[in-house]
This record gives sequence, C-alpha cells and structure tokens, in this order.
Amino acid sequence: MTMTKTKGEPFFTKDPSFYKTLFGMLVVVALQNLVAYSVNMADNIMLGSYSQDSLSAASTVNQVFFMVQQFALSIGNALVVLAAQYWGQGRPEPVRTLTGIALKLGIIISVVLVAVCAIFPRPLLYLFTDSPQIVEEGVRYLSLIQWTFALFILSNVLMAALRSVGTVNISFYISVVSLIVNVAINYTLIFGKFGFPEMGILGAAVGTLTARVLEFLIVLIYILKFDKKTQLFTGGGLWKRDPALRQDYTRVYIPIMCSQVLWGISVPMQTAILGHLSADAIAANSVATTFYQYLKVVVIAMSSVSAVMIGNAIGRGDRKRIKSDARSMAVIDVAIGLALGIALFLLRGPLLSMYSLTEAATSMAMNLILVMSVVMVGMSYQMPVSFGIIQGGGDTDFTMKMNLISTWCIVMPLSFLAAFWWKLPVEAVVLVIQSDQIFKGLPTFLRFRKYQWMKKLTKE
Repeated sequence: MTMTKTKGEPFFTKDPSFYKTLFGMLVVVALQNLVAYSVNMADNIMLGSYSQDSLSAASTVNQVFFMVQQFALSIGNALVVLAAQYWGQGRPEPVRTLTGIALKLGIIISVVLVAVCAIFPRPLLYLFTDSPQIVEEGVRYLSLIQWTFALFILSNVLMAALRSVGTVNISFYISVVSLIVNVAINYTLIFGKFGFPEMGILGAAVGTLTARVLEFLIVLIYILKFDKKTQLFTGGGLWKRDPALRQDYTRVYIPIMCSQVLWGISVPMQTAILGHLSADAIAANSVATTFYQYLKVVVIAMSSVSAVMIGNAIGRGDRKRIKSDARSMAVIDVAIGLALGIALFLLRGPLLSMYSLTEAATSMAMNLILVMSVVMVGMSYQMPVSFGIIQGGGDTDFTMKMNLISTWCIVMPLSFLAAFWWKLPVEAVVLVIQSDQIFKGLPTFLRFRKYQWMKKLTKE
C-alpha cells in the first residue's frame, strides 16, 4: 500500500529532533503505562493469595472502575486534541482555560459516579455477578474505592494538560510512586503484617485510596512549583469563562466520550462470552491476555504520543511537515506491531512455563497467543493512527463512527453467534472478538491517506 504525497514533499520527516522527541516520549509513556498495569496485577496477585472471594469482589468492582477510566480518558483526550494545537501555536492561555473546562467537567462526572456508587452499590455490582457473597464483599471494597474515582479523573485531566505540552516524565514518576505505595500498603494491611490489623479486601482499598491521594498531590505540587510551560494557576486563566472555547471542547469531547464509553461497555460483555465457555478456555484466555496486555502498553503509548505531536504540528500550521510526520509515525507503528507480534510469538513457551495449567489449557493458551500475535500487528497500526493521528488531528467523528459500527454492528453480534450459535472452537471465538483490531486497519488507512483529518480547531 502506498500513501499519497505531493511533488517535492518528503515521504518521511528528516528532522532528527522529531524522532528524538517521538521516541523519548514513547519510552516514558510506555513505562508509565507498564507500571500502572503492574499496580492492578499486584493487587490481583495479593488478593488472589488471600481469598478467592476477595479477588472476585475486587475484580467485580474493577469493572465499575474500568468505566470510570473511560470517562477519564475521554475528558483527557479531548483536552489534548485542542490544547496541543494551541501549544503548537505558542499560546498557553487557551491551554489553561481548556484545562479549567475539563476539570469542571471532571468534577461534575465524578460527583455523579460517586453518588451512583454510594446510593446503589448492590444493584450496580449485581450487573456483573449474581453471587450474593461476592456482592457483599464488593460493597465493602466499593465503599472506599468510590472516593478514588474523583481523584483519578482530576489527576488524569492535569496529566493530560501536561502531556499536551510535551511534559510526560512526571506521569512516569507518579506511576512508580503509586506502585510502591499501593503494594506496600496492600501487603501490610491485607495480610496484617508488621503489627497492623489483617483487613483483607479493605486493606487493598486503603492502599488504592492512599495511592490515588498521593498521585493527585504530586501532580498538583508539580504544577504549582515546577511546571514552567502551562503555568495553570497563573493569571486566573484556569477558571476563566470562555463560552467559545467551552463550545469547542464540547464538540470534540462528545464523539470521543461516545467512542470510549461504548467500547468500554463492550469489553465486559466480551469477557462474559468467554466466561460462559469451558474452565480451560477461561484460564487459557486469562493467561494469553495478560501477556498481550503487557505488550499493548507500547501501542497505547504510541497513540498518546502521536496525538500530542500531530496536534502540536497542526498548531504550527506547516501542512507538508504534518503529512511527513504522520507518514513517519504510521510506518513506525507497523514496525512496532511486527516487533511486538514476533516477540509475543517467540516468548509464548517460556511465558507459559511459569503457569500450572492443564494440558488442554496450555495447548489452548499457545494457540490463543498465536492469535494475539497476529492481532497485535493490526492493532499496532490502526490504534495509533486512528486514535493518535486522525483523532489527534481533530477528526473525532471518524473514530466514533468506526468504533460504533465495528464493535456493535459487527464484532458483538458475530461473537455471540460464534460462541453460542455456531459453537466454534475457543481460538476462533477469540479471533472473532479481536477481529476489529485487524479489519479496522483498512478504513483507517483510507481515511489517513486522504489527509482530511487535518483540522485546525483553534481560534484566533
């Protein structure tokens, strides 16, 4: 496949500073995502060794938190789309105002989410499980975890503001602190170590709450004392009323939010499909997905970095440079996907040797990792290009429409048919569930090569 370019225009960007910035940000954001994912893994391991009911309850509550994440990501991603363009123009004042708009929205959504969790905890958890014992344990966990939702959303908004101006190191440091604090408190309070009471699942909740408080305080202190770019709390711009900017933000936010939330709803449904298959299938998918998710952090990082860099480039207004930057990143995406897919395939044996699975589950996991290796290549292209370059370039409607059609009109119906009507092998069901990561590559490529996604969203 070839990508169109005008005569005299370089296919790739030749500026070394572009690649230095790209890979510098990519490494830091990928490490941040890896550490953040490790926090959840550590929670699961410790609760799993303490009590199966505790692990199940925490996993159930995490389904609620997963939806909170989708709202947090949509607020932050919408902020990056607009703020990165203003920063590319060298205009920090609109960045501050937009951050204030995003923070206000974050506060409103946080209040609604916490209120729902506080007033309807049991009905909420019964959406994800029919076990009264797990629900009661989950209610205890949710009673503390619900207060982390607001902190998580607001911290993510502030970090999105910093990311839009190219400041990413602080996010990595925050994730490391969060991991250390969370693991230390969890170990101490779940099992009752060092003279502290044995609190079980409530100990895990205390650890998570403490980590979220620290995350918020660290990013707040950094912005107040050390941030020289955005200077969010300087001159009152953060809380400035600007109806035009608010309207622009709303127009960008709504399609991003719809895309994130509708996709977020589909994930537990896909998990439920596999959960109704055999015990070996559940175990094999759990193991294969763990390895896949660890490598996926690189792809998610590339999406975040692409959005920032394309937004900055559009703000600067050099269309030729925007095109060559985008083409360079798209080719790098394919190279990253091939590297990750090959790595996942080659490491499948050593990785599976760490688990005690039945022979049937081990064989199934080997096959699933082969499927995931292929899926990884497709995802590594379509996700950074659609969510990073196209959405980051200002075309938010395309990603919403593509994900709505692919998830709810194609993948979900076919997944149900594959699992319960056609009764296909587990490997085929997983391939159907993950198939959108491959076939979305074609519409993404066609949209990308037209360059209609380059939209200047700033106002003079």
